Amino acid sequence: QVQLVESGGGLVQAGGSLRLSCAASGSISRVNAMGWYRQAPGKQRELVAVITSGGSTNYVDFVKGRFTISRDNAKNTVYLQMNSLKPEDTAVYYCNVEIGVVGLRRYWGQGTQVTVSS
Repeated sequence: QVQLVESGGGLVQAGGSLRLSCAASGSISRVNAMGWYRQAPGKQRELVAVITSGGSTNYVDFVKGRFTISRDNAKNTVYLQMNSLKPEDTAVYYCNVEIGVVGLRRYWGQGTQVTVSS
């Protein structure tokens, strides 16, 4: 079994910063792509950023230049540094991790609330 534990959410004023972490533990053969999604009230969950096992990154347009995704392979942990936060960034943020060599599976974190006040 695999567990993902997220941390780092909270309340911040517009223009501020937060850093999210997501650590994977358990029966892990190999960690492949790691990503962050978010879901605002009344909206569908949407991709924010993804990082491959080789370190390549991809961001959606609305966070480019403000958010940075990174990973520590030794710790099976993915991070999301969020700068210049806006009220529209308010959402529950979820990490998503693909694990395996064959029989790939994706796991979700429990979610962490990020609230940006204006």
